[in-house]
Amino acid sequence: MSPTTRKIVCFSDFDGTIFMQDTGHVLFDNLGCGEERRRLLDEQIKTGERSFRDVSEEMWGSLRVPFEDGFQIMEKELEIDPGFQEFHQFCVANDIDFNVISAGLKPILRKVLDTFLGEHEASRIQIVANDADIRSDGSEWKPIWRHDTELGHDKALSVKEGRALAAESALDGEIPLIIFIGDGVSDLPAAREADVLFARRGLRLEEYCIENKIPYIGFDSFADVKREVEAIMKEDQQKTGGVGKPARFNPRANMWRRISSKQAIPQFVAATPSREDKMFLWPESFSEYHPTSQMNNVPA
Repeated sequence: MSPTTRKIVCFSDFDGTIFMQDTGHVLFDNLGCGEERRRLLDEQIKTGERSFRDVSEEMWGSLRVPFEDGFQIMEKELEIDPGFQEFHQFCVANDIDFNVISAGLKPILRKVLDTFLGEHEASRIQIVANDADIRSDGSEWKPIWRHDTELGHDKALSVKEGRALAAESALDGEIPLIIFIGDGVSDLPAAREADVLFARRGLRLEEYCIENKIPYIGFDSFADVKREVEAIMKEDQQKTGGVGKPARFNPRANMWRRISSKQAIPQFVAATPSREDKMFLWPESFSEYHPTSQMNNVPA
């Protein structure tokens, strides 16, 4: 029996979160513009000199190899988080919707998941990412952007849409619990829309949370995430019975409930990663729940 009756939806970043490396970096460094140029372009994003979308188009445009050749490199260099498969199977067993949300390209992410998890298990994961037009001879790799913004994919909007869809299928009086798992500052627009935020330890998202006193749960492996989610589910069932507000509740992210129609959901303006610090707003207070390990390093 599931430890909670509440609808739970989990969104996870892909590069640096589910996989320890960045799929794009593996391709660009080995088969495209090269590591030196890629680092220079990354710096242009950080300084705000160029947008993420503009730089990404240059990076993807530097590839001149067939997709399968690129995948052979990724298969050799990518390493999946050792606890991810068990966590995903836990989600399936407990009817937790698990979604990948990424600024990357959907065909690449799908192929990687199919290979590392097997097609049957990977088919249970929805991928919310940009599409791509990759010519069979590899002469052109062109992103097809999900949104017409400087980021190409407004993750905040995608999570907001996911929350609204979950609400449509929830029981009367039930507010879905939204979980986000990430590693970098580029995840902030999506992270602010979640009720529970997991940040990989030692990376930029955790550093940002510490610097700005943002509640989060640190993790080294998805085994940590699984343990914490189990505790959250049990706590929620004990305190709420799965009805009304979750024990962990982000009031600002749940502002969508005040809007009469899904069509009226506000489309937040996306920002390049260099500007996210300025635009990022977090709820002033959360509910009473404290995870079994820590709301890491966040002074009261």
